[in-house]
Amino acid sequence: MYMFLVFLNVVIAFVLLEVAVTGLTWTGWRPNPDLENAAQVAAGILLLVVPGLVIVRQVQRAAVTGTMVQLSRSQFPDLHATAMDFAQKLGIPKPPAVFLANGNGTLNAFAAQSGTDKNYVVLSNELFVNLHRDNREGLRFILGHEMAHIRLSHVALWYQLSICFAGALPILGAPPSRLREYSCDRNGATLEPNGQLGLIMLTAGRYAHDQVEVTDLVVQGRELQGFWVEFGQLVRSHPWTVRRLWRLYQLGLFGPMPPSLEAQPRRP
Repeated sequence: MYMFLVFLNVVIAFVLLEVAVTGLTWTGWRPNPDLENAAQVAAGILLLVVPGLVIVRQVQRAAVTGTMVQLSRSQFPDLHATAMDFAQKLGIPKPPAVFLANGNGTLNAFAAQSGTDKNYVVLSNELFVNLHRDNREGLRFILGHEMAHIRLSHVALWYQLSICFAGALPILGAPPSRLREYSCDRNGATLEPNGQLGLIMLTAGRYAHDQVEVTDLVVQGRELQGFWVEFGQLVRSHPWTVRRLWRLYQLGLFGPMPPSLEAQPRRP
């Protein structure tokens, strides 16, 4: 899927270049306002995509650094130590900075990069504050998932540039995004095999997650199929959450399948 997007990205870039060069050349001796406008737009896109992306990445890092708490040996030391351990296990040469954000009720986390090697991860405090055992395993899974985006170069400038045009297309750009999430889920579950609570929180919220029957939720993910299920996911950047949970159990990355689940036949 990634190679297909790269190929499509090159095609789109070539078309934009052709429109820009041909349009500007033609309008030099044959006035054509429509062609001239198209050429100017195409040239603008080609010229601004790199500096625009660089500026957005740098401004985002500045905003994160200016409004969030950076983890260290003295600032949330346990979580910082986990991040350093995960970086080593994932083979990330330079451990990313980890920031704690005021979630304002939102369960969120993301990985990003500024410059060429300044990777960082942002975690919402809603993911562990005032939760049972600080949601230790679930938080480790989410942290591992986000650090996998760094390991797999999803946040790298070269990666984003290689699919910048094709990845913006709603139908074509969404499936590779969902595949990236599945890949990072596998990394997160490998780092924390008991991290299912991380995905359960995303489905039930931080106030009801500990009352969810995991087996029933996994069955729900297994039975999630049909035309409208797939149609509704077409433009989504993330797979259905219950399906993500089911896939990890299916792969055995969240431990062995619960006996009660193995005994249940799939609904026709």
